[in-house]
Amino acid sequence: MTHLPPPAEELRLLDAELRQLDARRAQLLARRAWLVSTLQRIQQPLPVAWSPTAPPRPETAAPSVQNVLLVLGGVLLTLAAAVFTLVSWGHMGITGRALVLGAVTLAALAGPVLLLKRGLRSTAESVAGLGLALTVLDAYALHEAALTGTDGTGYAAAASAVLAVIWSAYGLLPATAALRLPLPSALAVAQFPLLLSALAADAGPYVITAALLVTAGLDTVVALRVTAVSVRIAAVVGAYGMGGWGVLAAGWLSLAADDPGAAARAGGLLLLAAAIALGAVWRGPGTRHALGLAITSGLLTVGALGGVARSGLPSEWAVPAHLVCGIALLAAVRAGRLPDAIRQGFAWASGVVQALALLWTLPVLTVVLLGPAGWVGRVWSGAPSDARTAATVEAPWPPDSAAAPVVLVAVAAVLALAIRAEQWRARARLGALGLLWATALMLPAAVGIPYVAGMSVLGVMTAAALYVRRATAPAARLTALVLALVTSVSLALTALASQTATLVVLSALVALFAAASWQASVAPVTAPAALVYAAALASATGAAADWAPARTALLVLAVPVAAALLAARLGEHRATMPVEIVGAATGLLAVGLAVTAPPLLALVLALCGVIAAGTALRPDRRPVGYAATALFVLAAWVRLAAWDVGTPEAYTLPVTVPALLVGALRRRRDPRASSWTAYGPGLAATLLPSLVAAWADPHWTRPLLLGTAALLVTLLGARQHLQAPLVLGGSVLALVTLHELAPYVVQVTGALPRWAPPALAGLLLLALGATYEQRIRDVRRVREVLGRMN
Repeated sequence: MTHLPPPAEELRLLDAELRQLDARRAQLLARRAWLVSTLQRIQQPLPVAWSPTAPPRPETAAPSVQNVLLVLGGVLLTLAAAVFTLVSWGHMGITGRALVLGAVTLAALAGPVLLLKRGLRSTAESVAGLGLALTVLDAYALHEAALTGTDGTGYAAAASAVLAVIWSAYGLLPATAALRLPLPSALAVAQFPLLLSALAADAGPYVITAALLVTAGLDTVVALRVTAVSVRIAAVVGAYGMGGWGVLAAGWLSLAADDPGAAARAGGLLLLAAAIALGAVWRGPGTRHALGLAITSGLLTVGALGGVARSGLPSEWAVPAHLVCGIALLAAVRAGRLPDAIRQGFAWASGVVQALALLWTLPVLTVVLLGPAGWVGRVWSGAPSDARTAATVEAPWPPDSAAAPVVLVAVAAVLALAIRAEQWRARARLGALGLLWATALMLPAAVGIPYVAGMSVLGVMTAAALYVRRATAPAARLTALVLALVTSVSLALTALASQTATLVVLSALVALFAAASWQASVAPVTAPAALVYAAALASATGAAADWAPARTALLVLAVPVAAALLAARLGEHRATMPVEIVGAATGLLAVGLAVTAPPLLALVLALCGVIAAGTALRPDRRPVGYAATALFVLAAWVRLAAWDVGTPEAYTLPVTVPALLVGALRRRRDPRASSWTAYGPGLAATLLPSLVAAWADPHWTRPLLLGTAALLVTLLGARQHLQAPLVLGGSVLALVTLHELAPYVVQVTGALPRWAPPALAGLLLLALGATYEQRIRDVRRVREVLGRMN
């Protein structure tokens, strides 16, 4: 069993343990304080005189300094040699010239061998660069000394070829194989022999372009076969540079070709460029340039074949010819023997060609869609003869656009048939549907069918799009709705040319979109569209009946009524908010139409207030009641202004009475509501304008009535302990009284001596000062009483 000491003994042991812990804690705290002070002294900054200074860090590494010095040395030596060759050459004989320049060149070319043996590779590279530059000067000196009669361009071609061979041989020698400069330099100078030879032979642009492309092809071969990184970089730069210039030149020749022969020669050059790019992809399919080169090859092939076909076709069929060539590339995509990079590149190239062809049709589609908007400024000026005239009211018809529908149909066929991947098939079909819609929209204007037939086509397209909206796929439904809306707008604008067409088309559109609204999934779009066209139909009907705009506004108000009834029936449906927004916008349209006739404007505002009040009866639309009240007040004001009523109370009392009733109802439901919130706006709406009018009124009737009303308000506020009526009524009563007594105060002030007003003021201040404490208590008591009022 555990031994338990007596309580007194256990208490003594606990006290001893606690004393030991306190002593140990004090020791540890003292040690901690010493350590903190020591660390603080160490972390303090030393004086400037004793602060250790770190050695300066070099800003440039030693190899960088070495390379800069070597490059500068090589450049300076090259410049010195050039100056010697160009300036001091004439002071020496032919033997001296040859010996000096030859000796210096041989020494510069032999120097890197010795330097490489000693491990000075950077210095060897600099000296080798000097030697290569000296060989160029040797070639120049040879021409100036012994071959002055030769053609300069031809000599430059031969010299560049010889220099390329010499530099290549120098870079391939076993003793100088470690140098990186000779072989890229040889490849760089090898870019010029063919081009300079063509220029020296006065060859035509086709031969010069061929020289550029052949040089690019040779660079491509070097880039694919050589493993040295520096040589491959130089070859790639040369291939892209010379090939780019060659492709631009061949493209320009193809565009400028005016006969099939010239177009065939330019096409051959483009095919050569395409073959070079395709060969690069074939030999190196895994490189990062493979896809871009395959796309370039496909585009160049299309340009070559399309250019040849264009030369023998009318101008309007040039784009379809290129499109056919672009679609033909898809046959290569289906070929299983081609590398994946080529197949993918050809597919992208075909897509680019088709996209460019679609861009070519965009001006025609823009004219067809937006051109009828020009009838807005020429409403009911007369029906045009055909659909093209109806579309080209303000904008001309694009030239050479007869084949635009063919382009759209061809691309639609490709999207519908050629794309078989599951993740893209649905989108491709939607794109094909859109292109077919654009074709049908463009075809009446392109063919030039009669005006009524063109509108019939647009109406059928609208109805068809609304029928297709039954599709289950959300993307297809959305696409069909967008197409239906766009087509209906174009149809409505086209119908503005004729009064009969406008009324018939708008009636048909209202019926179509109203019928489509029975499907709940599309009602948020079709129901507002039906209301918009109904408002347009109401406006057109009023104009056709020769009604004034203000009278037409009463007819337009039928649309907000229908919108309010429809929104009440829909309830929490997604279409409720769009329908209400369109109804409110139509109400604003009616108000705008009635602005010129104040009596009818008052009626329109009142009817809008009735519609808003009916909407406010719905539990979720209670805040609309404020808008209804504002509309009723505006209607009353407009009516009074139409009667030439200038009394402000006639305008303010229609606001005050409803506001006070609403405040009373609120106080009844919520006794804690502030009187300023409940009654303040209503009382201020009448008392303050009447007070301003009373101060400018020379008669006694208005001040008497206003003072009586203010007195009643004050008494009611005091009886009911309401702060807002008491303060507003009392303030207005005091100001009215001051206004009425002001003449007498002025008269008394004029009768008194000049010293009397200051004396009276001084006495008043003395009296107030004598009873200061009592006055303070009275003021506090009044403030407490007002504070207890609500």
